[in-house]
Amino acid sequence: MTTPLLWGRRQRLTWESSILTLLPLTGNAAVPSLRQILCSVLFCSLFLVPSAHAWGPDGHRIVGAVAEPLLSAHAKAEVDALLVDEAEPSLAGVSNWADTIRSEENWRFTGPWHYLNLPDLGCDYQPARDCANGNCVIGAINAQLRVLADRSQPRQKRINALKFVVHFVGDEHQPMHAGLRKDRGGNDFQINYLGEGWNLHSVWDSLILRQSLQRDGGWQGVSQRLVSNPTVLLRNDLPPRSGAREWAMESCKLIGSASLYPSRHKISTSYLKQHRPLAEKRLHQAGVRLAAVLNIALAKPSH
Repeated sequence: MTTPLLWGRRQRLTWESSILTLLPLTGNAAVPSLRQILCSVLFCSLFLVPSAHAWGPDGHRIVGAVAEPLLSAHAKAEVDALLVDEAEPSLAGVSNWADTIRSEENWRFTGPWHYLNLPDLGCDYQPARDCANGNCVIGAINAQLRVLADRSQPRQKRINALKFVVHFVGDEHQPMHAGLRKDRGGNDFQINYLGEGWNLHSVWDSLILRQSLQRDGGWQGVSQRLVSNPTVLLRNDLPPRSGAREWAMESCKLIGSASLYPSRHKISTSYLKQHRPLAEKRLHQAGVRLAAVLNIALAKPSH
């Protein structure tokens, strides 16, 4: 299984492989004409996906920025101490670290930690089948929270755990990060948007937020607007009554209930307008819940 685009980044067709597949070859493998090449490139351009990240880097920053003011005083002090040496010592500032390192040789094993793939939209999560050895976003969040909460762990390991949790809580609130195995969380569902080639996963990673970011002046403006709105989460939406598993199942159920898959492989601005409130709600939920799990993991020791 390849890893997803990053809220998620998954492998996509290259120009070269796509063009070569589409070019007609004669019996003697004649060299294609320039016209054939240009036509093939034009055709491929409708389906190749622009590079994107899970909610995109801006989306992850929004999650971190929503969470930070909701930290308890003790959790905030611990976060500040752990991130003191970072170039941007804030939850927003480290929110994309997990994406940055995943392509490095020593960190490639973390690829499956960013998502959960399920066999169908019945959302029947079975850990042994869907998250073997903890290699999914649910297992990763729970494991990294344990490391973060354990003050006997090496400092650098706890720093990394904090960065992972910040990112993965954001990831699992992007619906396609708890999507269908058969299309790799929407990565294989090709979309034409105003002549641009996307896939459904990348639409939800970044395209869905484009207007919000432009209107509000970037991720800072979006996060400030979300923070200023009353939190609509009920107590049952937050730990300890819910956690990584429940939040991933929310994402899975949204895919089936919210008509996220267009009936045709083509969307317009109306699709983005229709689903943008849901995307912003998921970012808001992710930020509030991130603060909640950090407040628990970094609570003042009772002894």
